Amino acid sequence: MRSIVRLSADDFSHALPDLADLLVDTVSSGASLGFLTPFDHDTALTWWRERKPAVAQGTLTVWIATGPTGVQGTVSLARPDKANATHRAEIVKLMVHPQARGQGVGRALLTTAEQAAKDTGVTLLLLDTETGSPAEGLYTSAGWTRFGVVPRYASDPTGTLRDGSFYYKQLT
Repeated sequence: MRSIVRLSADDFSHALPDLADLLVDTVSSGASLGFLTPFDHDTALTWWRERKPAVAQGTLTVWIATGPTGVQGTVSLARPDKANATHRAEIVKLMVHPQARGQGVGRALLTTAEQAAKDTGVTLLLLDTETGSPAEGLYTSAGWTRFGVVPRYASDPTGTLRDGSFYYKQLT
């Protein structure tokens, strides 16, 4: 059985080692999340720790999906700090452990973040992902609209430049 939990600032601090493990495993499996291999636990832990102030301030909301084997995935919702942008947010760092893929974890996390955004008055969501990645299928099937592709936008974990696809979703 899987559960999805929104992490409070205290919960986030306690979850840091598990989030770091998930990030390392996801990057090691080839997911383009902004990191290059080799990628170790200490580097991942530092990256997650740097998110702690944003979680405490409420500009970053983090959920985890847990199952029998521990943390299976995570997603975050980032809110801009601009006065003219309170209607929008960005889905960031949606990742699913390689052993939990294909089981609906990503879709459940995405749906959770979308609903939470809607519940707080957000009417526009944005995200980006590697063009041609499995994530694109998830986003299009969940009603997201691709509005552009930027050639050679970011490196995959091996350092190879890949195109980036940009998506939006209107929440009604």
